[in-house]
Amino acid sequence: MTGEKDVTDRVNTLDWGVRLLYLQSFGLGALTAYLLVLDLTTDDLHLAVAASLTVMAALAAVAVFLVARALGRRSVRARGPAVVVQLFLLATGGFLIQIEMLAVGLAALVLGALAAVLILVPPSSRALGVD
Repeated sequence: MTGEKDVTDRVNTLDWGVRLLYLQSFGLGALTAYLLVLDLTTDDLHLAVAASLTVMAALAAVAVFLVARALGRRSVRARGPAVVVQLFLLATGGFLIQIEMLAVGLAALVLGALAAVLILVPPSSRALGVD
């Protein structure tokens, strides 16, 4: 009985980390949609810069989605990119706090730290076959 519970615990930490990655991908998708609306409704002369930012957000959403899917399929090679995504999120949270967007910055910091911990804890490592 103890062995069955242990397997369930291992899967749960990694699965929750993957769920948070999917949440981050969804958030980037929502940001992309918002930026697209801004791009289409502005009369600004800097449309090329705005469009490039929108494309970068869309590419980031796709990249995070693909990393989440690969990690969900237990690919150990996706673990490094998943952690890098969390480091970018932590840097973004720190920047948001510096520009006085405290609530959003703290949310980004907590989300990034929590996802990184869930991906790196020993039960997740065992589920990926690293240990």
